[in-house]
Amino acid sequence: MNFDEKYFQKFNFSKEDVEQYFENAIRDLDIAKKDNIPEVKFTYAYQALIKAGITLIAKIGKVKVRSVPGHHIKILEKMSEVLKDEAILTLGNAMRIKRNLDFYSGGEIVSEKEALEYLGFVENVLNKVEKLIL
Repeated sequence: MNFDEKYFQKFNFSKEDVEQYFENAIRDLDIAKKDNIPEVKFTYAYQALIKAGITLIAKIGKVKVRSVPGHHIKILEKMSEVLKDEAILTLGNAMRIKRNLDFYSGGEIVSEKEALEYLGFVENVLNKVEKLIL
């Protein structure tokens, strides 16, 4: 598997490092599940998805994600490739775009229905990641 040096840097992660990354993803997923505000649910679900991707990349690729413009899309691409699930890139990118519109364009409304659908999607992805890393 090829990891572009612009977005990834070789790094030797310990088993504990990988487990800690995944625990952080699970923590964000738990916050998303417990909160009743759709925007909070969505935001924490998105963070859990990205953190799960970082975990998977650390475990499979032995690389660290660089914090550079475009790195979230690269995380989603690698997750989709490793898990052989194109929906991860498609839905993950839709979440990324919605998050960016909210972040940089004055706000984006997230409905309760949308938040719950995205949450279910992210929970499913984290289950797949967990099977590969633990």
